[in-house]
Amino acid sequence: MEKPHILHLFTPAAQASPFDVNMAYDAGFDAVVPYTGVSTAGVAALTQDAIFSRGPKGVRRTGIFIGGRDVDVALDMLDVARRAMVPPFEVSVFADPSGAFTTAGAVVAAVERHLKRTHPGGLSGRRVLVLGGTGPVGLVAAALCAQEGARVELASHTSLGRAQAAAELVRARYGLSVAPVFAASANAGSLAAGAEVVISAAKAGAEVLPAAALAQAKALLVAADVNAVPPAGIAGIGVMDDGVALPGAGSGRAVGIGALAIGNIKYQCERLLFESMRTGDRAVYLDFRDAFAKARELAAAS
Repeated sequence: MEKPHILHLFTPAAQASPFDVNMAYDAGFDAVVPYTGVSTAGVAALTQDAIFSRGPKGVRRTGIFIGGRDVDVALDMLDVARRAMVPPFEVSVFADPSGAFTTAGAVVAAVERHLKRTHPGGLSGRRVLVLGGTGPVGLVAAALCAQEGARVELASHTSLGRAQAAAELVRARYGLSVAPVFAASANAGSLAAGAEVVISAAKAGAEVLPAAALAQAKALLVAADVNAVPPAGIAGIGVMDDGVALPGAGSGRAVGIGALAIGNIKYQCERLLFESMRTGDRAVYLDFRDAFAKARELAAAS
């Protein structure tokens, strides 16, 4: 009898995410065991408890998922888990705090797909405005866009200081440059005026680019909104839109991408990354770069 596939879910939060638990089971894991309130310092001991208990064959049917909300903490935990491995006792580890890595990968891949259909070069050299850029999805989306050669403005609607702190994290952690900006309601239009791409990753139910501001977006090509809770983060985008003409955009040629179109890529991306942990011949360590690569494949095929 083969040993079951077990996923150990580590999170610094008080509760594990039901979304991640469902996804792991749907990807074929036989058991998902959550560990809440986990500190970065505690990851090594938990990892070694997991790898040494099943033998070299059983260990291949074991995986670790790292959740939580903080992107930086999740990446630190991933690094600690990797260093704790003692080959051949080694298991796959997948970090996706708040679904930020797979969601950010999905939205950037979807934006890139629509840009490439009508504008060769994709994101390279484009001016990208990320609204809600201090949250986990916005921060990772900003980093991915900068990685692809875009000129990125990372916006906070709360304060310039928060935007500056997030931009510094992107520089320090990823070696990428993004410009911090304060996106108050009074200046949303002026910020959007020169943007060729706008990504809204603001909290659910918050409209951060209203119709009046959208009308000033004279250079806009693609707008994407990860918010599925009314009202839309960007005026005029429907949750099912996938390259639909965006009414009211000042450029007159912009298309919109809604939350459910992005979510379809995100869902498939997370499931396939979970499956790669379970079916691969060797241990893999998965973060936002792997999520973006997989999301790109999915977007290109759709």
